[in-house]
Amino acid sequence: MLTSEGDRLRKESKNPIVRNFGTKEARFKPLHAKIMRPLFHPAIEDVQPEAILHALADPNRAAIFARIMRAGCVEACSAVSALGDRVIPKSSLSTHFKVLREAGLIRSERHGVEMRNRSRWDEVEARFPGLLAAIINAYASESGKGACRSGG
Repeated sequence: MLTSEGDRLRKESKNPIVRNFGTKEARFKPLHAKIMRPLFHPAIEDVQPEAILHALADPNRAAIFARIMRAGCVEACSAVSALGDRVIPKSSLSTHFKVLREAGLIRSERHGVEMRNRSRWDEVEARFPGLLAAIINAYASESGKGACRSGG
């Protein structure tokens, strides 16, 4: 049960109450903090080759990155959900975008309810010349679809 001070704070505030279970205290959390978390984009100086290799080791993520790179900007995450004859579930797609973003390969921006993604090819290419082209071309030659362009 809240104390009279807690009751007063709850009535005065429009923010939701978040309880710490096991205590009698209640603390207030801003509504926007509950809705959206900030997106993490590493500075290009912090991008590591092992993170890039990990992100592009998954064929689905490599295909998603190649599609974003070719398009320049993908309007919504769902625009790349169909890869060939298969469709990637939204939950998996979200994870793939997070790994690509945190590896420094894409930049994501919220626009209303959709997320717009663009490639950071030029930045990564300047830091690690030839790395992305080699990886994407290896996937392309394996699948027989031809090589990608050397710039973003």
